[in-house]
Amino acid sequence: MGQSERGLDDLIIATKGRFAPPAGSFGASRRSLTRSVEACLKRLQMEAIDVYYIHGWDKDTDILETLSTLDDLVRSGKIHYTAWSNLTGWQLQRIITTARAYNLPVPTALQPQYSLLERGIEWEVLPCCLEEGVGLAPWSPLAGGWLTGKYNADIRPTGATRLGEDPNRGVEAYDIRNTEKTHRVLAVLADIAKQHQRPMSDIALAWLGAKPGVSSILLGARTTQQLKANLAAVNVTLPDKHIAELDAVSAPGLPAYPYGFQEPWSGMEVWEKLGTR
Repeated sequence: MGQSERGLDDLIIATKGRFAPPAGSFGASRRSLTRSVEACLKRLQMEAIDVYYIHGWDKDTDILETLSTLDDLVRSGKIHYTAWSNLTGWQLQRIITTARAYNLPVPTALQPQYSLLERGIEWEVLPCCLEEGVGLAPWSPLAGGWLTGKYNADIRPTGATRLGEDPNRGVEAYDIRNTEKTHRVLAVLADIAKQHQRPMSDIALAWLGAKPGVSSILLGARTTQQLKANLAAVNVTLPDKHIAELDAVSAPGLPAYPYGFQEPWSGMEVWEKLGTR
């Protein structure tokens, strides 16, 4: 079938609820999620959403209410699979344990921030995903543009870029990321990119795609040209040597307690795979 003949049946449609409109739909309560799904289906002019993400933990709503609502939406055919975003390890495990105990939908995917400049999920969240069979769809894989090489240590970003328009952009803020470690990572990344004769972004995406549990990557492209360039990274396969170099320079390390405290007598296979030691 030619590209021009491809339609919606060839796509997997995913979207989020929890923070989005319509008015009165903030949170992960039954009322909020039901209104959000109905509004989304109307906007998309579709009968069902393939993967529906809850955008974050809601401390004001009992998790059983959220999960039972998702179960009703699955049973009614309005969503096919459930997923979550921006969770801690204990939150993800509680969701999975509660869902199994009450025979409710277990999440198929998690959408966390994950890149060469943000590997914090490797302490708890990623091991939980690997243990429970939850796929990862990382957001900000290029760390807000840092891993493309467009920013430097001495000049604050300006213009039509992610940080140029908003240098104080949350966890991706320029002043938070503009560190010695960031620039050590960028130096190694630039060197490996030169060896492969590829853009730095291709190498960063190839590194992430090779990580255990990563099943998809969210590309935050601003233009069609950027999207096409990022998609080219699928053709890059990094040798073990280069993955190891990037692992080493970007490693978050183990906090002294409890992870370092437990290391001498705990199984460290996952940590070794992730290159965090």
